[in-house]
Amino acid sequence: GRKIRRAFIPGAEDMVLLSADYSQVELRVLAHCSGDETLRNAFRDGRDIHTFVAGQINEVPVEEVTSEMRQQAKAVNFGIVYGQTPYGLSSQLGIPVDEAEEFINTYFERYPQVQEFIGQTVNTARQEGYVRTLAGRRCRITGIRGSGTVRSSAERVAVNSVIQGSAADMIKLAMIPISDRLADVSGRSALLLQIHDELLLEVPETDVDQVRDFVVDNMQNAMNLSVPIEVDVAIGHNWEEAK
Repeated sequence: GRKIRRAFIPGAEDMVLLSADYSQVELRVLAHCSGDETLRNAFRDGRDIHTFVAGQINEVPVEEVTSEMRQQAKAVNFGIVYGQTPYGLSSQLGIPVDEAEEFINTYFERYPQVQEFIGQTVNTARQEGYVRTLAGRRCRITGIRGSGTVRSSAERVAVNSVIQGSAADMIKLAMIPISDRLADVSGRSALLLQIHDELLLEVPETDVDQVRDFVVDNMQNAMNLSVPIEVDVAIGHNWEEAK
């Protein structure tokens, strides 16, 4: 994949590619939506969220968190967003199902408001037949009143729709002013692509600083969340360098 990115280059020799990527945006949306103050404070303090959660789950100081602990915590963090089951987590980490289940249970013990948010979201979907993103966009949830695996899948989709749907709304809301006013900041710059949580622009080398500041400002302020929004920026003469 990275080799393929080398084929994407600017249209002129004096241009570069600028990549602006939201940092852990789904987890930040989760912290905001759930209202869990422990998670919110971790982001407000600028902590590495995976290391922080690993320390809490394993009950060790953050300086004693191993790379394996962090990797497991990362899987749990994103597994919560994607509605991963203990079986799915065990397959991903290569650990027994009961150990994966214990990881998930310990997570919810540490962050009970996340579990409450998930329950409330599922109940809303079951009662209304849909959920809403932070921007108010309605996401219809089919199968939520069913049974067995159909219902379980719909419940995961309901939670995921709020979190990932809100993140998708955020970058779209950022793209509107960027697209509308980019020419005023740098006449030759262009917004090329949106890839998940990333924007890719073509920018004259002389205009990199002002375009970077303009793009980051709009991405950080697209939505008003209770946690800070961080944007990682990379610049290069091909897309691999700018990633």
